[in-house]
Amino acid sequence: MDKLTVFPDGPISGSGVISQTFLDLKINTFPNACRYVQALPYGYNAERDDLLILFKENRGTCTTKHAVIGTLAVELQLPIAKHIGIYPMTARIVSGADTILQKYNLPYIPMLHCFLVYGRYKVDLTEGNRNGKNCAIDEFLYTAKVVPNITAKDEYRRYRKALKDRILPLDELGGAVMKRVLQAREEGLALLRTNIA
Repeated sequence: MDKLTVFPDGPISGSGVISQTFLDLKINTFPNACRYVQALPYGYNAERDDLLILFKENRGTCTTKHAVIGTLAVELQLPIAKHIGIYPMTARIVSGADTILQKYNLPYIPMLHCFLVYGRYKVDLTEGNRNGKNCAIDEFLYTAKVVPNITAKDEYRRYRKALKDRILPLDELGGAVMKRVLQAREEGLALLRTNIA
């Protein structure tokens, strides 16, 4: 992933809800908004579909952090887009994942992650946060551009479709079935929460 310094500099001058929220916080440039969001603690939000939950709870995940900055980019007409990606979770990335992999006889757990794309650059505003991961995620099995505030339901639908069409047919998964992969994913999410705590 790239540093957020690759993003264009510019003032926040819009009437959009996210622009106004940052201006109310006396944050008046796009890079400063990015730094503010990146510095917020990593933590699961009560309602991820609420675009303002990040500000209400002063914390966020890759989903809510990138929803806010992706929406700000739209409001400012900057060519920065939110993407979702499915990465191969292993013990190298998340400590303790090997137990789940052995249980489900998988080489990795296909897990969702979000990031921002600006030209050839990819920026993860949760990199460096205490997010349950040991390292940055640079390898993806699948990526797609999405609307900044994609709903949890739509994101999960995209995840399942990518699993079915793109990931489960991969040779290294050895014919794994959807149900087992989804069970492993649930345990992977629980592991991430444990690692954050």
